[in-house]
Amino acid sequence: MINIADRRELFIDRYMIERMEGTRLLLHHPVPRETALVFDKPWEGRFNRYVTVFQDGDRMRLYYLANKGKDYEGAAGDPPLHICYAESHDGIAWEKPDLGLVDYQGNRDNNIVMPGRASFAPFRDPRPNVPPDQQYKALVSFGIDEGAGAKTLEAFASPDGLRWSKMQDEPALTKGAFDSHNVAFWSETEKCFVAYYRVYSKTPDWRIFLGRRTIARATSDDFLHWSDPVMMEFGDVRTDELYTNATLPYFRAPHLYTAFPKRYVLGRNTPLTKEQIAALDIDPRHLFISEGVFMTSRGGNRYDRTFMEGFFRPGPDPANWCSRNGEAAWGILQTGPAEISLYYTQHFAQTSEHLVRATLRLDGFASVHAGYDGGEMVTPPFLFSGSALELNMATSAVGGIRVEIQDENGKPFKDYGVEDSYDLYGDDIAKTAKWHGSPDVSRLAGCPVRLRFVMKDADLYSLKFNMDNES
Repeated sequence: MINIADRRELFIDRYMIERMEGTRLLLHHPVPRETALVFDKPWEGRFNRYVTVFQDGDRMRLYYLANKGKDYEGAAGDPPLHICYAESHDGIAWEKPDLGLVDYQGNRDNNIVMPGRASFAPFRDPRPNVPPDQQYKALVSFGIDEGAGAKTLEAFASPDGLRWSKMQDEPALTKGAFDSHNVAFWSETEKCFVAYYRVYSKTPDWRIFLGRRTIARATSDDFLHWSDPVMMEFGDVRTDELYTNATLPYFRAPHLYTAFPKRYVLGRNTPLTKEQIAALDIDPRHLFISEGVFMTSRGGNRYDRTFMEGFFRPGPDPANWCSRNGEAAWGILQTGPAEISLYYTQHFAQTSEHLVRATLRLDGFASVHAGYDGGEMVTPPFLFSGSALELNMATSAVGGIRVEIQDENGKPFKDYGVEDSYDLYGDDIAKTAKWHGSPDVSRLAGCPVRLRFVMKDADLYSLKFNMDNES
C-alpha cells in the first residue's frame, strides 16, 4: 500500500489517482516573461546552450556553454567552446561577473569558468561532511568525435563552484553519446548519485549515430565509480527523439523527478520561407524544429509520459521555428512566494540568441482539472501521517472543491463525508481542508484511507498532510 507519510504529492502523473469522472489531468504551460540572458560577449556565439541554474544560499548560480560553432577557427587562445557563469539574487536580473580565471585573448576580465569544454551541469553536493574541495560536483564531457558524441564523462569537483579540477585520472563514464547536457545529482530518496545522459538506441556502446536519440541512467555511491548504464523506458507511448533531458528532483517533493527534454522533430523542416530564413540569418544546418516537453520519474529507469504535448512551444516568433530552440535549463528556481521560474533558449543558431525566463505557480506543472459541469477524482488507498490536509488549488468564482475521506473500501468515515466538508474556493497554494469547521484528521493517521475530491471549475495541483500548526 502507498504510504505518503507527510510528503507532498503533485498531480503530475496518475500515482495518486485511481478514478476520474468529469475531471482530467491538465498540463499547464509556462508563461514567458523577460529575456534573462543575452549572449553578446566576444567569446559567445550563436549556438549557446546547456544552461544550469540552482539556488546556492542567498544567490542563484547559472552556468552555460558559450559556443561559436564547430566550424569556428579563431586565433590562438580563442577556442569555440567555453563554460561561462552568471549569477542573480532574484532569478530575474542576471549578471556576468568578471571572474579573472581564464585568459581570453590576453584579458581575464570575463565570466569564463573553463575553456574548451562542452557539457557541464554542476550542482552543490547536499550531503553532510562533504570535503571542502568537493562541495560542488559535475560531469564534464571531453573528446568530441564527429558523429559519435563525446568519448567520456569525467568527474570534476570544486570548493566554490568556480575553480574546478578532476577528481581522478580515469573517466567516470564511457558508454554513451555524451554530446548533450549530461546531468547528475545526489538523490536523497535513492541514497546515491544519479546521472542521466544521451545515448543512441541501436548500438552496443550507444555512441554511434544509429537509432533514435534517447536517455540512459547510471548510479554511483561516490561520484567516481558508476554502474553500467540502463536505458530509460517510457511506457506504451510513441518514442521521440530526445536531445537533452534536464532531469532533477523537484525541490518541494524531492522523491519526484521532473524532466524537460528537448524533442527534436527529425524530418520536419521549418515552416519558414527562404526569405524569412535569410532575413533571420539562421544557420542553414539548423532548419529542423524542436520544442521542450515535460516528463516525470519516481526513480529507477522509467519516465512517465502522461503528457505528450509540447511544454515549451516555439510560439509566434518565427525565429524559434528552427532546431534546438525550447531547450530547457537544468534547474528550477523559486522566484516568488507562489512562483517558480524555468529558463529556456530562443533564437538558436542566430545572432539574437538569448535565454528566456518563464513562470508557473508553485507545484503548477499540471493539475486535476474540473470544468463548469463538475466532476470528481478518487485516490487509491494510502497511509499518511499528520493532522491536517493542505491543498494547492485554484477555482473560479463559482467553482469549488469538497473533500471526502473514505476507508479503503470507499465508505466515508463518520464526520468526513462530502456533505461534512467545507466548500473550498479561491486560489491558494496552501489551503487547509476542513470538516464541520475543523481541519483535524489525526485520528485517521496510519489508517488506510482514500480521498474523494468533488470539484467544479477548479484545479488541484498538489496535496500534503501536515501537523495542523504547519498549515
